[in-house]
Amino acid sequence: MGLKNTRAGNYPEWYQNVIAEAAMAENSSSPGCMVIKPWGYGMWERIRDVFDEKIKETEHENCYFPMFIPLSFFQKEAEHVDGFAKEMAVVTHSRLSMKDGKLVPEGKLEEPLIVRPTSEAIIADSFSKWVKSYRDLPVLVNQWANVVRWEMRPRLFLRTREFLWQEGHTAHATAQEAEEETKRMLEAYKDLCENTLAMPVLAGRKPEHEKFPGAVDTYCVEAMMQDGKALQAGTSHFLGQNFAKAANISFVNKNNESEYAYTTSWGVSTRLIGGVIMTHADDEGMVVPPKIAPYQVIVVPVVKNPEDEAEVAAYISALAAELKKQTPFGEKIRIKVDRRDKSSVDKFWEWTRKGAPVICEIGKRDVDGGKVMVRERIKLGTPEGKQICDKNEFVTTIAPRLQNIQSAMFNKAKDRLEHNIRTDISSPEEFKQYFAESNAWIEDGKQGKVAFVRGKWSGDVRSEELLKAMKITIRCIPFEQSGTEGVCLLTGKPAVMDVIYARSY
Repeated sequence: MGLKNTRAGNYPEWYQNVIAEAAMAENSSSPGCMVIKPWGYGMWERIRDVFDEKIKETEHENCYFPMFIPLSFFQKEAEHVDGFAKEMAVVTHSRLSMKDGKLVPEGKLEEPLIVRPTSEAIIADSFSKWVKSYRDLPVLVNQWANVVRWEMRPRLFLRTREFLWQEGHTAHATAQEAEEETKRMLEAYKDLCENTLAMPVLAGRKPEHEKFPGAVDTYCVEAMMQDGKALQAGTSHFLGQNFAKAANISFVNKNNESEYAYTTSWGVSTRLIGGVIMTHADDEGMVVPPKIAPYQVIVVPVVKNPEDEAEVAAYISALAAELKKQTPFGEKIRIKVDRRDKSSVDKFWEWTRKGAPVICEIGKRDVDGGKVMVRERIKLGTPEGKQICDKNEFVTTIAPRLQNIQSAMFNKAKDRLEHNIRTDISSPEEFKQYFAESNAWIEDGKQGKVAFVRGKWSGDVRSEELLKAMKITIRCIPFEQSGTEGVCLLTGKPAVMDVIYARSY
């Protein structure tokens, strides 16, 4: 009953199969865009709800800014524009009219409008109106929105022309305060990835050539996928006074002197769902961490005789009511009873493909014995994957069961990450040979063919050219440095800095 493509056989096609079979998303008739289906969008809602609570706990407030941004706003920030120019969608006309049976654009705008690729420019304009005195600082805002970037090679969840995200934007009186904010939100992303998505990450700073356009420093969290490639899961940017100067975000300080504010921005997107897929899914389909599962427990009625239907339904209703009183992660369990007119076998495999954490099947025999037949998605195909439980025992143990599933998923992914960071490559020749190999799926508990390398980097100006030739990137400069001397794995020059090298999405 496995997927048409396996991880080992064809990893890219396997990824697409997982999404299709789990009914998470599909390509839209609008080129390069995706339709996020209820199961996939339900995961995004859970991510959004969890992180929105964190945003508010850290004293940020939600707001909303226009998706249309005047071109002149970007022209103030040459470096920022250069980083996004090739991906910008531009609105040049205000309406359509019918001519010779065809719709044609009319009403050319005096100034073109950019469809939001990111919001630093338009938000900085508002900050310049809001901030006049040091008493107005800090400004801590966030928005949940859609973004348009004209991707040439779209891929569901990973790169589409329109995607969903949150973007935080703040303004501060001092550089120190802004830098602290940048790192605080990076830590919030690390917590989201690890404690909610069960996806371990490495945190660090981006090298100069990988920084967000216009930023002084960019910090990131990087996750390892099952094929050994890296996925940037979140970024946080210290923008210094660059955007403040362009937009004139100035204030009178305590010494009655005018100065520019220091700003930050930080964001994560629906790309996180792509990361969850490639971290946890298997050859049977999707596997969803309980904390973000739209439904954590699925109950499938098994009715062979019509006269048993009412009794089975009543038993399930009573069970569901008891389950909803349990709070494994500080909130009520999300449960769905699948009453559709389909065979129980078909429904079981459908929810297996979707990756529902716990699937229960209940028939007349279970009702008579006060039992529940339980299957855990992460144990599919193992002797303990199917259990017959006492009903009351199942209710009282569902909370630790879901907590254990969440922990087991994280530990499995963490083991993969720790086993696949090479630290023993010491020369450019050995390094080049390592990345000359092809990526392959990493089997559980084993070292993959090609994954991450932690090694030295000299910071040589030719690095970007050398990295492009090898089709790899420096994912981050880890915060924890060894301080030892060694040889740059790109140039062979003496080097002290430790970095993470990898192929990436």
